[in-house]
Amino acid sequence: MVRPGEEVVAVSDEQLSGRAPGDPAGRSMLAPALTAMMDAVGAHSGAVYLLPDDEPVLEMAVMAGLPRSFAAPWQRVGVGAPIPIARAVRERRLVWVGGEEEMARSYPRIAVVLPYPFALAALPLATGSKVYGAVFVTWPGSHPPELSDRERHELQAACERLALRLERAAAENRPVRGESDPLDTRPAAADTLGTVEAARLVARLPYGLCSLDLSGRVGFANAAAADLLGVPVGELLGTHLWASVPWLADPMYEERYRAALISQHVTSFVALRPPSAWLSFRLYPSTTGISVRVVRARAVSVTSPAGTEGDDAPPRLVSMSQALSLAGALTETVSVQDVVRLVAEEIAPAVGSGALALLGSRAGRLHVLGHHGYPDPHLVERFDGMPLASPTPGTHAVTHGVPAFFDSRRQLEHLYPARHATPDGFAAWAYLPLIASGRPVGVCVLAYAEPHSFSTHERAVLTSLAGLIAQALDRALLYDAKHRLAHGLQAALLPHSLPSLPGIEASARYLPATRGMEIGGDFYDLVPSRPLPAAVIGDVQGHNVTAAGLMGQLRTAVRAYTTVGQGPAEVMRSTNRLMIDLGTELFASCLYLRLDPAHGRAVMARAGHPPPLLRRPDGRVRVLDLAGGPLLGIDAEATYPTTEITLSPGCVLALYTDGLIESPGVDIEDAVADLGRRLGEAGDLPLEALADELVGHYAAAEERIDDVALLLLRASSARDRG
Repeated sequence: MVRPGEEVVAVSDEQLSGRAPGDPAGRSMLAPALTAMMDAVGAHSGAVYLLPDDEPVLEMAVMAGLPRSFAAPWQRVGVGAPIPIARAVRERRLVWVGGEEEMARSYPRIAVVLPYPFALAALPLATGSKVYGAVFVTWPGSHPPELSDRERHELQAACERLALRLERAAAENRPVRGESDPLDTRPAAADTLGTVEAARLVARLPYGLCSLDLSGRVGFANAAAADLLGVPVGELLGTHLWASVPWLADPMYEERYRAALISQHVTSFVALRPPSAWLSFRLYPSTTGISVRVVRARAVSVTSPAGTEGDDAPPRLVSMSQALSLAGALTETVSVQDVVRLVAEEIAPAVGSGALALLGSRAGRLHVLGHHGYPDPHLVERFDGMPLASPTPGTHAVTHGVPAFFDSRRQLEHLYPARHATPDGFAAWAYLPLIASGRPVGVCVLAYAEPHSFSTHERAVLTSLAGLIAQALDRALLYDAKHRLAHGLQAALLPHSLPSLPGIEASARYLPATRGMEIGGDFYDLVPSRPLPAAVIGDVQGHNVTAAGLMGQLRTAVRAYTTVGQGPAEVMRSTNRLMIDLGTELFASCLYLRLDPAHGRAVMARAGHPPPLLRRPDGRVRVLDLAGGPLLGIDAEATYPTTEITLSPGCVLALYTDGLIESPGVDIEDAVADLGRRLGEAGDLPLEALADELVGHYAAAEERIDDVALLLLRASSARDRG
């Protein structure tokens, strides 16, 4: 449908396929599609990412409207990264960020590096079940907070077309590679001064004027600008302003340039030209570059930015941006493998490393925590268990806390014999000690495929990154230790296996909550007592060590009361009194049943626990409305009446805790009905498969706000028992 006033443009098949006439290889597919998409919605910048088949990493293939250095922290990002472009791929939908506040709230890692007003949309490039990559485009901060229907339609249609081209290229085995910036406006020599009259007009103005392209290169400067900056026009043209004017080589000034380009808002700053001349710079951005006006300013009573002396170049802002981004990313890591993955996917590519190894230090030895990029993993595994007294660069970095940089293999072997060096096929190395709170926690080894000269600035950046990695690794090691402790405690408190009972088949599942220490108070047990066995399931309030410890006491108490011959009502009363005598402030729900498979029945007692489900052999499911009493631990005089049910051969009894049915915003009765429906549909499966089916959604969830316990009991027929 064409709207009034819209222009109808005929697009050739060669354009749709990304091929130039007579160019079957399709060398220019991505850039034209990106610029057309940006023009259609009025965006001022954008990028296309491609997803390789062999790893879940998005790689930037082309960027338009901004220098690639602005997106340096995200040139290569994992699909699981908490940023819009990765989220669009994971969820296969358009992701919209309406402004600076929403970016800071939803994606703080980006907001730390790019704290400017702009809007962003990210979309996947996908056809059917195949994802080929993703696209993002950005608008100035003046864009409305919501994406219009027309913009949404244009973006989705353009991404669908590009995805089809990528699918066609893959089917024809035509590789799609990265392309140069389609909006690159490097000035041609003939266009430098424009028309003669324009040059004369600008030359007569009393203030300085210069033009910068999207990468910050000077395309034009009048004589007044050259005089104010103290640099001849010929030395300014074609160079970066902050490179040609030494006293502008400060990240603070370059940050103003970045802010103008990204936000498309006029920005300004005041800088001191040594020794005492203050200049005012006003930046007027557009989608093709920036016009800069330079005038003298009144003296400003502030301390000028620190200058640099000697041969060392000042820090590039992109390095500072990367450090900010990576610092934010490292604060989000939890486990040691999270740290290894982040270093492999974001830090190593950012510093140009081809391979890395993270080695921990414990009990006087090195231990391999993780590695990436080595063609032969055994080359790294040989470090595992190596004494710190061994004469290797890695052990030296740990024991002395001093980083070591080797530009070439010759330099490495000059200090360390070949047998103690690293015969890994790489040509340069950085050994970075990981020091946290004054303690060595390990070493990070970065390997480079070619000889690599480490500048003073690069060594400083790598050393700073090592400090961030060390802090993250120290937290992760502590988390992993607590995680192992919690799981060990949980495993010790729950039954290792269920006993075999005549006439009863049983299966159980337990899933801890993902918040906290991943330990909780849900429990279950099957007691092979005589003359009749018993089953129990319960839930102690809380998800911590206290809840788990109380759970262990209750499970032991139920076993003891069952073994001495108490009936269901007595077991519940005795357990309730014990819980009150323990003086705890926690409560617990519980469901206890005495099984009599020979006579096809069961007697149950309930203490505030969710009702069990009974599936009959014909597939019908019934919610058992049992008599019961209050939660355990509330009333010392409470009684717990019992209910007898029929448990004929083929019946399945499902006992569960509330974590299996409670979800935010879902009515509890609807949740129980849904569980019953799934039990009815899948109840003929083998019991182990049925248990997996009922907890499958919760097992796959990244976050569980509560523990989940499930105990399934199926009465077998006389033939099965025989």
